[in-house]
Amino acid sequence: MGDSILHFRILEDIARDLSGDINFPICMDAAILIRNTLKDPLTNLDRVAQVVGFEPLISSKLLRLANSVSYNPAGKSISDLSTAIARLGFDVVRTTSLAVAMDQMLKSRNLANFDKIGQSFWEHSVQVSAISRVLARRLGRINPDEAMLAGLVHDIGVFYLLYRAAEYPEYRRDLAATFELLRGWHESIGESLLHILGLPSNISEAARDHHQFMNVETPCSVRDVLYFANLLADADPLLIDAETDPVKVEIRAADRLRYVDLIKEAEEDILDLRNALNA
Repeated sequence: MGDSILHFRILEDIARDLSGDINFPICMDAAILIRNTLKDPLTNLDRVAQVVGFEPLISSKLLRLANSVSYNPAGKSISDLSTAIARLGFDVVRTTSLAVAMDQMLKSRNLANFDKIGQSFWEHSVQVSAISRVLARRLGRINPDEAMLAGLVHDIGVFYLLYRAAEYPEYRRDLAATFELLRGWHESIGESLLHILGLPSNISEAARDHHQFMNVETPCSVRDVLYFANLLADADPLLIDAETDPVKVEIRAADRLRYVDLIKEAEEDILDLRNALNA
């Protein structure tokens, strides 16, 4: 009963945020500014570069990513932000700005109690993101950078809930209660956050459904790609030993085997993304 009351308190606070001016951490401000700039139908490369340039951390990570093997196979190094953005595309700019905000949330002093949990989810998100891009590239019918964005932000609800849970001493003392909160609410909270941030509905819906069991014959959407990428990445901390239906366990294992060779193919993309975002 105690945990239920605690969950109700934090969810009531978050609901007020989501229905009004959301209480984003300060590190989200740059991501939101970039989001608004990218949504402007009259925006152009120079304007995006100007706005991104206000945030040195995002700028440096974009340059690093643009010079990585995944985006620079010819080895032609670049050092100016406009060229980096042109090489990467606006979807990757949006992805990187959100990634920086999520990473900064993890590094805030408030989250010291949840450091190991947060780092596990961050590593999982990076792996899912890179694998999603590689799988979309192989399938040829889904935008690889859109799939990468979906992979990186699919657990944004976890990071936001951890950030808010750190304000409650009860959660800081009780990791079991924290996991119960995350398991029950991170998908719906994540969908709401992504909607508020202006991400396309196919990405927010994929994030909402990423823990749901699927029986996909032919992957043909971001949602499908995210499902398989989650199976191929290291175990989601919320799903370890969570599935008890033997039929679903068997189908998930078979689905993983369908694309298991992608893990090796995605290693370079995972390393590139990890190095660019963690630098």
